Amino acid sequence: MDDGPTYLDRIVPAVLRRLEDRKRRVSQAELEKISPPGARAAFAASLSGPGLALIAEVKRASPSKGPIRPRLEVGPLVEAYEAAGARAISVLTEEDHFQGGLDDLRAAAVRTGLPSLRKDFILDPYQIHEARAYGASAVLLIAALLADMELRRLAELAFDLGLDVLLEVHDAEELARALPLEGVMIGVNNRDLRTFAVSLETTAQLSELVPPGRVLVGESGIQDHSDIDRLASCGVDAVLVGESLLRSDDVGAAVHRLMEPIPSVVPRLERGAHKEEMP
Repeated sequence: MDDGPTYLDRIVPAVLRRLEDRKRRVSQAELEKISPPGARAAFAASLSGPGLALIAEVKRASPSKGPIRPRLEVGPLVEAYEAAGARAISVLTEEDHFQGGLDDLRAAAVRTGLPSLRKDFILDPYQIHEARAYGASAVLLIAALLADMELRRLAELAFDLGLDVLLEVHDAEELARALPLEGVMIGVNNRDLRTFAVSLETTAQLSELVPPGRVLVGESGIQDHSDIDRLASCGVDAVLVGESLLRSDDVGAAVHRLMEPIPSVVPRLERGAHKEEMP
């Protein structure tokens, strides 16, 4: 990913400025002493079980779409997600481009028993400690943003702190870098980093390279139940969905429309075996 700027190039400088400001206000040693709000369920384990799992997102805005739900109230939203059958929550905590914050993460942890993912542009161990302190059960790491050594170092720290890791990839090259990291969930982002174009074909193609037993999450561009059916047929274990739910006045009803009937996940090993048997 070296031919032209991506949205990461625009976002990261702001992330780093905010990070340095937080470090000045609260030291890492102080963060480590903070007890997170309430017990945290295991994120990866919550995605196992029968049928495709939903990770429902808390997001006010995005760089590509602008405001999505500017007057979002975290508590009622995550309660509605839980009541409608979501198995986990994703919380955008980046401030400048997504209008989120760590307080949203804490509010989600307080108001629902579902495990939550801190979704941000994580570059520094300090951010992993923040995630734990504010109640996350998992963190997002982005392969396009981090070198192999950084990915390993941050993933190991997350595991040491009792957090799961969703490692996001956009193409086969990033997936090849992600798979050697044992224990991480693989998230395939269907959005092109430069054009913002979205295609579920990205997940469909990369799913064939993800071994059985590794949790696979489809991200971005999931609009309706036909998309859910397609991804389940590709062996995707869970989907992360925000915008198509958040634009609805009744997010509970939106979850039901999107997910029901909940499709069974076709095991990836079984898909590979069928492929070999085809003439």
